[in-house]
Amino acid sequence: MKKLSIGITCGDINGIGPEIALKAIHYFSKTKNIRFIFIVPENIYEYYSKILNLPNNFKIVTDIEQINDNNNYIFSLGKIDTEFGKPSKISGEISYKAIETSYLLYKNNKIDAVTTAPISKEALNLSGINFPGHTEIYANFEKNSKYTMTFLSKKFNAALTTIHIPLKNVSKELTQGKLFFTIENVVTTAKKYLNILSPKVAILGLNPHAGENGLIGNEENEIIKPSLENSKYREFVYGPFVPDAFFAKKLFLKYDFVIGHYHDQVLIPFKLINFDQGVNYTAGLKIIRTSPDHGTAFDITNKNIANPQSMVQAIKYSIKFAKNSIAK
Repeated sequence: MKKLSIGITCGDINGIGPEIALKAIHYFSKTKNIRFIFIVPENIYEYYSKILNLPNNFKIVTDIEQINDNNNYIFSLGKIDTEFGKPSKISGEISYKAIETSYLLYKNNKIDAVTTAPISKEALNLSGINFPGHTEIYANFEKNSKYTMTFLSKKFNAALTTIHIPLKNVSKELTQGKLFFTIENVVTTAKKYLNILSPKVAILGLNPHAGENGLIGNEENEIIKPSLENSKYREFVYGPFVPDAFFAKKLFLKYDFVIGHYHDQVLIPFKLINFDQGVNYTAGLKIIRTSPDHGTAFDITNKNIANPQSMVQAIKYSIKFAKNSIAK
C-alpha cells in the first residue's frame, strides 16, 4: 500500500529550520502510512540528527528517480558550509533550492503535500532571489496570481487580501477582483479541506471604525461592501466589521474565517493567540503547502531549544488536506 508522502524543506539552514523539521518528523515516527522526504544538505541533516540524538531511518538520494518505495528519504542538496545564527547568500540559495526541489517532487508525483520550514527574506535577497516569501515563490512556479495567504488554528482561521507589501500600497492593491478570489479561496478551503460545508466568513474594514460611513476613508463603501454584495459566495460572508472592536469582543470565535486586508491587521491578533500552534497555508494553488507561523529564530539556532509545535501542526494540516484532496 502506497503511503501518503509529505515533503519537508529545510528552510534557512542558518536558522532553526533543520532542527524543528527533524524534531517534527520524529514526532510522527510511529504514525502509520505516512512517509517523509526531507530536502536538506546532507551534512546539515547528519549534524542535527547527531545533536538531537535521533535514529537514522532515512535513505539518502540525490535524484528524483531514486525515490521508488515507501521509505523516508533525505533528498540531499549536497554538503554546505553554514554560519549559524545569521542570514547569508548561501543559506538563501539553499532555502530556495529546497523549495524548488519540493515543487519538482510534487510535479513528479513523489509527494502529496509539502511543509516548509522558515526562510529569511534577507538571505533570499543576498542570494539575488527577488521573492518576499514562500507564497510568492510557489505561486510563480504555478504561474498563478490568484492565491491567498491563510492562517489556520483550532481557535481562529484568517486570510489576507494583500500580503507582503508596504502599508502605503494597501489601498491601491485592494480591489473588488482581489476580494472576489480571496473569498472564493477561503470558502473553497473551508469546504474542501476543513469539512465546513456552510462556512461563516467575516470581512474586516480597512480604515479605523470601518470608514465611519465614508468619513475616514471610502474603501469600505466603494470596494469592500460591493464585493460582499456581488460575490457569488455572498451567503457565506459578513461585514465589513470595525477591526479593533471585532477582536476586542472576540467576535472571531463566531466565524470560521476572518479576512483582513494587510499583514499586521490579521497577524498581530493571530500570533497573540496562536504563536506556537499557528499554521500558514497558501490557498488557491494546486500544491498543498503549509508552514509554521514563525520565523527563522536566528538567535536560538544550534542550541537545541527550538519549539517544533508549530511545525508539527503544519505537518498535521498537510496530512489532513492531502487526505481530503485525495478523497474528493
